[in-house]
Amino acid sequence: MGVREVYGRSDYAIIGELIEPGTRVLDLGCGEGLLLSWLKENKKVSGRGVEMVSASVQKAIARGVSVYQGDLETALGDYPDGAFDYVILSQTLQETRHPLQVLESMLRIGRHAIVAFPNFGHWSVRWAHLWTGGAPKTPLFPHDWYDSPNIHFLTVFDFETLAQEQKWRIGRSIFLARGRQVTMFPNLIAEVAVFLFSPSP
Repeated sequence: MGVREVYGRSDYAIIGELIEPGTRVLDLGCGEGLLLSWLKENKKVSGRGVEMVSASVQKAIARGVSVYQGDLETALGDYPDGAFDYVILSQTLQETRHPLQVLESMLRIGRHAIVAFPNFGHWSVRWAHLWTGGAPKTPLFPHDWYDSPNIHFLTVFDFETLAQEQKWRIGRSIFLARGRQVTMFPNLIAEVAVFLFSPSP
C-alpha cells in the first residue's frame, strides 16, 4: 500500500517515492512519525526524527520510530557532516526562524535534502490579497495574520531563485494541486511544492 493511501498526504506520497531503500533518513518536524514509520516499514530505511511537541514525540515512539524532542533549528547543529543520506523538512520551512541556515544545515548533514512547502504564489492567495487588501486567508493559508505559525512566506519562484543563488543542484521538483501533479505555471497553480536538492558538486 502506498504512503498516500495510508496517510492521505500528497507531499508524503512524493517524498516516499523520492527516498531510496535502505538509506539513512532524518525527518525534521516529524510530527507523530507517520512518514518515518512508513519509510521504515516499506523502504527499510534507518530513520530518525526531530519533533518539538512532546505528545507527538510519544506517539512517534509508540510507532517504533526513533525521535528526538527539541527545536529542529537547534538540533541540526548536533549532527556531524554527512550523517544522513536524506534530510526531510515537510510543511515546516515557512515556520522556521532562519530558513536559509536550516537549508544549509540540511545539506551539511545530508547528501540530499527534501523540502515541501505551501506555495504562497498560488492564485487563490494572490486573489485574496488583491480582493480584500488584507493578509490573505485561504484554505491553503487558513490562519489569521496574528496567530499564523507561518513567519516566512515563500513561493516556487523564491525557492528556485535561492537554489540558483546558492548553487544548489535541484534533482527533482514536483508540484501539486488538489493532490495531483501539475507541470504548467507551477508558481501560479501549485498548492504544494516538493524539491529534492543537493550541494553543488
